[in-house]
Amino acid sequence: MSQSRTDLMQGTLELLILKTLSRESMHGYGIVQRIHETVEDVLKVEDGSLYPALYRMEERGWITSEWGLSENNRRAKFYTLSRTGRKQLEAQSENWSRVSQAISRVLQTA
Repeated sequence: MSQSRTDLMQGTLELLILKTLSRESMHGYGIVQRIHETVEDVLKVEDGSLYPALYRMEERGWITSEWGLSENNRRAKFYTLSRTGRKQLEAQSENWSRVSQAISRVLQTA
């Protein structure tokens, strides 16, 4: 039985990015790789959704960025979680927990 990748539900990408950046600063490709490794490629993060999310999060003050060199000596933008981003991560994590528990209850009935 083969497993297919699942597209992310609206709003979950930001939560995954915040959590990934809570460990260390990373560039966009590194963020995607870390998420894919963590979820064993079950979830799919596309460049077309990652970078707009990063830009939105930076505009909201949840993350900051600066240019640096990647592992292969290429210029890359590195993203870091801000203090506001840490608060947002906590709020979104609590909300995700409530929502996922509610969905689980519905799925377990009938």
